[in-house]
Amino acid sequence: MHPHAQFKREEVPGNRKIRCLLVHDHVLLRQGLRRLLGDEPDIEVVAEAGDAAEALRKIFEFRPEIVITDAHIFECAPDQIERLILQESAGSKVLFLTMREDDDLVLAEANSCAVRQTSAEELVDMVRRTHAAPRMALERRDAEWPSEEFLPRKRILTAREREVLKLLAEGRTVRSAADVLGLSMKTVDAHKFNLMRKLGIHNKAELVMWAIQKRVVKLPVNF
Repeated sequence: MHPHAQFKREEVPGNRKIRCLLVHDHVLLRQGLRRLLGDEPDIEVVAEAGDAAEALRKIFEFRPEIVITDAHIFECAPDQIERLILQESAGSKVLFLTMREDDDLVLAEANSCAVRQTSAEELVDMVRRTHAAPRMALERRDAEWPSEEFLPRKRILTAREREVLKLLAEGRTVRSAADVLGLSMKTVDAHKFNLMRKLGIHNKAELVMWAIQKRVVKLPVNF
């Protein structure tokens, strides 16, 4: 037995289950993790997501205590991912899964655990330890983006840019958004670039976060 496996389940306050969100683009992997974690009496998988846009919406909806994900799903650095998640779900922590040898140094800079080819027992233990670890501190001002009404007139989003923003925030790729709008991928890419420039945003995950915060995309009823 792995030495860390002695972590006591009773340490979860009031025997309340640790609520987890699984984020990965491989469905079979998510299903396997759900089955594995579902066998534990103190852990509950409340939702799954296959991409960054869906993950951010599910984080807002379910407020999970642990988000289990591959860092590459969000297309930005692990510390940025944590800030994005903490911005609207301050009680969440992130556990990164990776199979890539070159990810160690990057992941080591984040306030999270990296899991590589571990046993099922070790993974379950890491979920519990991540849950018990101190939360990452976040200064609110680092995570705020301007609302459209406070932007200079030349930086206000056009109707087409808002259409592109909505589609990307709903999880569409640039190619898919281009098909829906009847535009070329190059044109949609240009709109995406202008969106990020106008809003002071640096990657798609932040773009999705802005769209959700400003209610550009629909959220669950009563959210």
